[in-house]
Amino acid sequence: MASTRTNLTASFVAGLVAVTTALSLTVWTVRNASVYRDIAGHAATQAELAATLIRETREGVQTVVGRDTAAQALFITPQLQTVFSAFPDYLVVTDTRGIPIYESPATQRLGSRDSALLAEQLVNFRPGGPAGLLSLPGEGERLLLVANDLASPTARLGRVIIGVPTRARTALPREYKMVFFVIAPFIILVAGWAAYAAFGLTAQRIEKLTHDVAAISDGRSLHRRLSMDNSGREFAGLVYTLNAMIERLENSFMGLRRFTADASHELKTPLTVMRADVERAMNEPSRNERMVALEEALHETTRMADLVESLLTLARADEGRFDIHREPVELEPLVLDVYETAQILGEAAGVAVNLPFTAPVTVMGDPTRLRQLFLNLVTNAIKYTPAGGKVDVGLGVHPDNVTFAVRDTGIGIAAADVPYIFERFWRADRVRSRMSERGGFGLGLAISQWIAQAHGGTLTASSRLGRGSLFTVTLPLPTSVKT
Repeated sequence: MASTRTNLTASFVAGLVAVTTALSLTVWTVRNASVYRDIAGHAATQAELAATLIRETREGVQTVVGRDTAAQALFITPQLQTVFSAFPDYLVVTDTRGIPIYESPATQRLGSRDSALLAEQLVNFRPGGPAGLLSLPGEGERLLLVANDLASPTARLGRVIIGVPTRARTALPREYKMVFFVIAPFIILVAGWAAYAAFGLTAQRIEKLTHDVAAISDGRSLHRRLSMDNSGREFAGLVYTLNAMIERLENSFMGLRRFTADASHELKTPLTVMRADVERAMNEPSRNERMVALEEALHETTRMADLVESLLTLARADEGRFDIHREPVELEPLVLDVYETAQILGEAAGVAVNLPFTAPVTVMGDPTRLRQLFLNLVTNAIKYTPAGGKVDVGLGVHPDNVTFAVRDTGIGIAAADVPYIFERFWRADRVRSRMSERGGFGLGLAISQWIAQAHGGTLTASSRLGRGSLFTVTLPLPTSVKT
């Protein structure tokens, strides 16, 4: 397979050859047209001169043989023949029938084949017509013919036809041959070499860029970035795009490592507890103690199943294989159901849960997933709110959308950590980690964000450390409901 450098050079040279050829043909065509105009003008002048000489000669003949006789005939006197023999071109004088009554020496020297062709052309030559071309194979010549009619005041007496050779005059001059066949190919070769060298510099930069990308793509050097030194505008844009892609890959790899470590940690803890419970159940003779151990093992098994289910949910969402079954959903009853569940959870944690406002509204969505979204946010707020605090839940309707808000008086999140709270297994600090020991794996907000986005909405958060947090879900209203 030819290299890009070779292909580009070949394309450049082919284009240059095409342009040079087109320019040469244009010059050749324009020059030939100009030459033929000059030849036609010269032939017309010669024909007019010959006709004038014949007319003047007839004036003299009239005084000798009588005006009536001379008016009906052409006379080529010896003096005229001498003058016409000096004409360098082919000259023929014909009578009214097209029969030659005088031929110049050049015409008389034509071979039989060329003479026959000329005679046929003379008979068929249209009176008053434009100049015509006649090829003479025997002479290897091409004539441009021009005719001039001879007439008396009462009748046409004949014609004067001049044939001017064109081959020598239309042949390519030596200077043109030098330009077309020597200088132009030399320029094309030099330009092709220069283009090959220039494309080589570009190819070297591409090869260096490819080598640098290959060195970074091994997964262990994603912290490196491509250099933009001495890069043109196009290369700078490419390098910038590649660096942005490498940065995203680095973030993805780091997230994958964190995800793997966190998932391993989350799975290791319940597995360790389960192993200890099973060993204790096997070693304890008392039935009651075995039941306690098995209940703890069952609890940890349930937590592991929840973790795996959450991971599968996110994995399917990432692959686009998790469809949302949309149907009209009345949000107010759904929010009231979540509120009742939250009251029970809040009572156990010593947290007051309030519903200061709500409104009847219908959206298109999956009721099961929307309930999961709302309950995740409320549960999360109760989890990170100390006893004695409160959580407010509200459902508001706006002209283009509906909002579900959860505000708590909990421990809050540092402003620098807010952009990361929707990452999987993310925890802000040790305080939140200790409080999360009541349950959960750090996947709830990631799943909640996916549910909101799958419904065409958003999930946003604002928080201040020690001042609590506010989570807001915004869902679009159906077109028929918008006001």
